[in-house]
Amino acid sequence: MLKIGNYFENFLKKDSLFVDKSVLLSSHYPEDIPYREEQIQEIANILAPALRLERTSNLFVYGKTGTGKTLSVRYILLSMRQIAEKNNIPIQTIYLNCKLKRVADTEYRLIAQLIKFLGQEIPPTGLPTDEVYNIFYKLVERKKQLILLVLDEVDQLTKKIGDEMLYNLTRINSELHHSQICLIGISNNLIFAENLDPRVKSSLSEEEIIFPPYNAIQIQDILRKRAAKAFCEGTVEAGLIEKCAAFAAREHGDARRAIDLLRVAGEIAERSGSLTISITHLDEAEHRVESDKIINAATNQPKQFQLVLYTLLLVSSPQKQIFTGEIYELYSTLCKKSNYNVLTQRRVSDILAELDMLGIINANIISKGRYGRTRQISISLEESVVTKLKEILEKSLHLS
Repeated sequence: MLKIGNYFENFLKKDSLFVDKSVLLSSHYPEDIPYREEQIQEIANILAPALRLERTSNLFVYGKTGTGKTLSVRYILLSMRQIAEKNNIPIQTIYLNCKLKRVADTEYRLIAQLIKFLGQEIPPTGLPTDEVYNIFYKLVERKKQLILLVLDEVDQLTKKIGDEMLYNLTRINSELHHSQICLIGISNNLIFAENLDPRVKSSLSEEEIIFPPYNAIQIQDILRKRAAKAFCEGTVEAGLIEKCAAFAAREHGDARRAIDLLRVAGEIAERSGSLTISITHLDEAEHRVESDKIINAATNQPKQFQLVLYTLLLVSSPQKQIFTGEIYELYSTLCKKSNYNVLTQRRVSDILAELDMLGIINANIISKGRYGRTRQISISLEESVVTKLKEILEKSLHLS
């Protein structure tokens, strides 16, 4: 029988492949952000008047996942905060990730989080929304200050609770006498603002900055710099960085994914007792990270999205082609059994398009002549991922 204490003792005696694993974590903030100098300067130009307590334009930052949006915005806010503290300028920065559960899944919870940032607690539920806004308003107005409010993944916020929230936050400024709020939205959805209510869009009066994807050469350079700090010298085999960058460039220039892949490859190599990190370790990491990405993408979606996906997983089998009508019929039955509202067939078609975009399904639109068009669908996931997803969705939807 394995003595776990002996295992840990032996583990401590082994030399690690890592010198500093933290530089490969998403929580790491580098001293400089390469290939984003132009965008950082643009953001700085827009936000600089805040240091004079002048009202700045609301700002929306767009770009695919892993293009440096959040990193750049937080880098700028840190610098502004340091300057503000040094010069006694009353600037407050608040960062909220709207994708996190129990943070921004209702308007009440979001304002409660903002109130918490400003030093006060309110009950998690129970107060009228008007009263919650009133508490927030009084906290903002109690002293002269300018608040830079960052709503990361802001599209997830409007998907959950609608865009009225953005309108309310922008309209507060017209009632404030001592303070101002500047909204900074970050979104992976490049056409996010186009889908807003015209009244909300008008009230935002925002400036927009788009972060382009990194190319393979840029990702290689980023990876080399991180790898030099993360790993012991000579442990990364030739060609590994290039292949890792190629994987990420294929996924819309996602540098974050490339860094995750490199870290996971290192962890796999270390667990196997290897003295170097090889292409084989990277291939295994790619498979693992891809599976995790799909599962995270699916489980962070609204319940109706999960129901459509669960329906697909129920009717799918290897090599089988499924049609929209068949999916909708079973989806409607599941909704009625589980007491969920039944979406229209058009809305379900929209969800299928999103699943196609996420790479979870392959959907081909085929013409049926005078009978219209339909989608021919097949699942793009391995059986092990399908099994795991089914279990997770059954728990989430209370179907088990």
